[in-house]
Amino acid sequence: MLSAEEWQAVRLTIVVASVALMCSLPIATSIAWLMAKWKFPGKPILEVIVNLPLVLPPVVTGYLLMVLLGRKGPIGGFMESSFGIRFIFDWKGAVVASAIVSFPLLVRPIRQAFEQVDDRLLHAARTLGAGRLDTFFSIALPLALPGICSGCILAFARSIGEFGATLMIAGNIPGETQTISLMVYSLLDSPGGVRVSLPLVSASILLAASALFIGEKMDRMQRKRIQGNTN
Repeated sequence: MLSAEEWQAVRLTIVVASVALMCSLPIATSIAWLMAKWKFPGKPILEVIVNLPLVLPPVVTGYLLMVLLGRKGPIGGFMESSFGIRFIFDWKGAVVASAIVSFPLLVRPIRQAFEQVDDRLLHAARTLGAGRLDTFFSIALPLALPGICSGCILAFARSIGEFGATLMIAGNIPGETQTISLMVYSLLDSPGGVRVSLPLVSASILLAASALFIGEKMDRMQRKRIQGNTN
């Protein structure tokens, strides 16, 4: 059984991962569509930027976020002085860290799904008078839905396990920024921490495994539905 503090860490982890996913999904979908169906100068640079968090050490990602979102940073200073929004040592910083680190895992499946959408269907819709947005929302987006679901599940599962960047920008404040990973890290520094942290580790594994299982089921159901509509 989990203690009240551990349940709080679990709830905070779910909230952070969910908010990070909801904030990054529209941007990831737009970028994935741009990379899949458009040709433009600087496309390789955009691909590098999108995938960079996947290969950067999380501590380096956290350092860069501190520089940008700190009180004296170009973004953080403006947000705090103009809107009173603070990222450093705040749960919103954990959301940003999770969104950045999981972003490549969100974009890649969505991009692959858009690449599999037949261009002839899109051109046919345009020929019949549909606008670009109408073609995107009525044809491309429904056909790419399995990839979007897969990306969401992967990004959510990755956010659950985020540690390094979150520790750098949000700190490890119990009840405010302490997620499952950060609480396990704290427990391991205490006597008997390996044994004490076992329920929380099990909860983390269960959360990630459940997300992946649900994502796989949704992906199969959506693919069957699309195949049935095609036939």
